[in-house]
Amino acid sequence: MAGMIYIIGMGPGDRNMMTDEAFSAMKKSDVIVGYTVYVDLVKEYFEDKEFFTTPMRQEIERCRACFDFANEGKNVAFICSGDAGVYGMAAPMFELIPEYVNTNSDFTEDNIIVIPGVTAAISGAAVLGAPINHDFCVISLSDLLTPWEVIEKRLRAAIMGDFAIVLYNPSSKKRHDYLQRACKIMLDAGADNKRACGYVENIGREGTNSKVLSLDELKDASVNMFTTVFIGNSKSEIIKGKLVTKRGYRI
Repeated sequence: MAGMIYIIGMGPGDRNMMTDEAFSAMKKSDVIVGYTVYVDLVKEYFEDKEFFTTPMRQEIERCRACFDFANEGKNVAFICSGDAGVYGMAAPMFELIPEYVNTNSDFTEDNIIVIPGVTAAISGAAVLGAPINHDFCVISLSDLLTPWEVIEKRLRAAIMGDFAIVLYNPSSKKRHDYLQRACKIMLDAGADNKRACGYVENIGREGTNSKVLSLDELKDASVNMFTTVFIGNSKSEIIKGKLVTKRGYRI
């Protein structure tokens, strides 16, 4: 009999920020699969488990390993940081299902369960105050899988629609100036240079650091790949050091 695959959003990795459902699924699994850095965050809780890890750029190999383990009858916990359905591995797992269903195994689509986790947009917002308390969108600045031209269109559309914006993957060694480029695009699309913004680094982990600032100041900020950036809408304010996007109630 084929085993179950639990695609798990583990939040930032700290036990206190994992759901009980996520932790329980890892506990009852035989194998924990994931990116090496993420697996290292949970190993201390599951010393008796089998682990399978791969480095970055080997995401599909991790997905296929989950199916292989399940076909051996093992229950698998496939862990992702944040939420597995937000820039995570839930989608590629479902894309691969046709290769593994109705073949020579008894694996079916019912053998896969997605367990939600706290994504950086939510956990980072809690640190800053209430930056996404009204309509908002999430945009990744990584152009590994999405052309920059498409990212630019999305940034412009978000400003035109007056959304609060959360930016994932704002910088890396190869993309050190992408946040600056994004800020210039948003300013060119009509955002005021005094628009309230903020960012949080290492959310829920050791060394958590946050700052509120204007869009013009954000343009010159130094961030890294572990930073999540928040751009308020035209009504957002910095109130006593907190980034607040108003819901619209009369106060």
